[in-house]
Amino acid sequence: MFKRILVANRGEIAQRIIRSCTEMGIESVAVYSKADANESYLGLATESVCIGDAPAAESYLNAQRIIMVAQLKGCDAIHPGYGFLSENAAFARMCQDSGITFIGPSPEVIEKLGEKSAARDFMAAQGVPTVPGSDGIVTSVDEVLSIAEAIGYPILMKASAGGGGRGMRRADSPEDVTRLFPAAQAEAKACFGDDSMYVEKLVLNPKHVEVQVLADTQGNVVHLGERDCSVQRRNQKIMEESPCSRLSDELREKMGSIAVEAAKAVGYVNAGTVEFLLDQDNNFYFIEMNTRIQVEHPVTEMVYGVDLVHEQIRIAFGLPLRFGQQDLHMNGHAIECRITAEDPQNNFMPCPGTVNFVHFPAGCGTRVDSALYSGSTLTPYYDSMIAKIVVWAPTRLEAIRRMRRCLAETVIEGVKTNLDFNLFILFHGEYLTGNYDTGFIAKNDQEILGLAAQANKIKKESARS
Repeated sequence: MFKRILVANRGEIAQRIIRSCTEMGIESVAVYSKADANESYLGLATESVCIGDAPAAESYLNAQRIIMVAQLKGCDAIHPGYGFLSENAAFARMCQDSGITFIGPSPEVIEKLGEKSAARDFMAAQGVPTVPGSDGIVTSVDEVLSIAEAIGYPILMKASAGGGGRGMRRADSPEDVTRLFPAAQAEAKACFGDDSMYVEKLVLNPKHVEVQVLADTQGNVVHLGERDCSVQRRNQKIMEESPCSRLSDELREKMGSIAVEAAKAVGYVNAGTVEFLLDQDNNFYFIEMNTRIQVEHPVTEMVYGVDLVHEQIRIAFGLPLRFGQQDLHMNGHAIECRITAEDPQNNFMPCPGTVNFVHFPAGCGTRVDSALYSGSTLTPYYDSMIAKIVVWAPTRLEAIRRMRRCLAETVIEGVKTNLDFNLFILFHGEYLTGNYDTGFIAKNDQEILGLAAQANKIKKESARS
């Protein structure tokens, strides 16, 4: 097994990987920016090294410096987590050229799947259902207008090198295309250094369903069911659950089998996620394949009893999967809430500052992934997510009730968070039925915000009394 792994990330995912290394008897090297010098999880690593100033470009995105530290500290592998350099083919190739194992797929596969338009075309050629759209990259408003006329409005104009909703715009008319295409291109260039765009027909009121796959170097590929990621705000996920209540056993197996065949076709190795849109008639369409561990991976771990980070490390070392598809069985229901330092009552503005006090929930079927502690300083340099609260229960309704209890128990003082917003999602009738779609937040945010505001007012009045 690897003797020492460098963890090229920060926050809760860095902590998660360090803990896995410790459990597997592997030494770990944590890297950090000057802004993260006081993070508590650094003490869990065998060693920690400062790699630069607070801006990510000078630290967590500084590929050459990370490689240099890995070499100096005798690391034989690097785990990139999610975000930052996790889907950077050039970084994976630098690791390869330096004799360091990149815990993830090959640079060639990352390149093939990271170019979203090309990935879509590749999957279509393999017989994977895809949403109607452009045949490759589009470069002008006129091209988009022509495609939109052929496939019909509404459409999505999407950054080919992008993700997380960046460089994406919906257009319902030719006027929208003329106005929004240049803005989408500019955002794609700013966020990803690449303004390549493609066009897809917008599937109305879909569910966003993703299938977790694991593939080893011996050609074995399995899927671990699906996650429903449809609770989104501006294409950013807020809450995830597994399984998806809309899927029958037959549809689940069909989507899983297609995800496995897609991974095999592209020569995929390690953990990955095949993402689909599921329409109201239960037709599903490939969106993209993420070549890394996902933020929401804990819900899969909870229902399958598989440690995905352990498996990532074992696969990267060249070991075969310890199980076949016939050995994997879904058990119960899991839900994850992403807790962010944002003010929902002020358009979800990020709220950096000092956390004066934090108390997380515990109890049966409860898991908290967070590097937060009382006294933490939240800087404006990085993502606003500060915790993931995850629950498991035998049924979906029991999981919802458990999550309500967990969110109500959680206390984070000193910064504003989305705790109450998440809590009142769990009381909404549409969510309770499981029939919500990606438009759920846009349709119901004012109602949920109103309830959260009332709850906050009651808390303040109770505290004064």
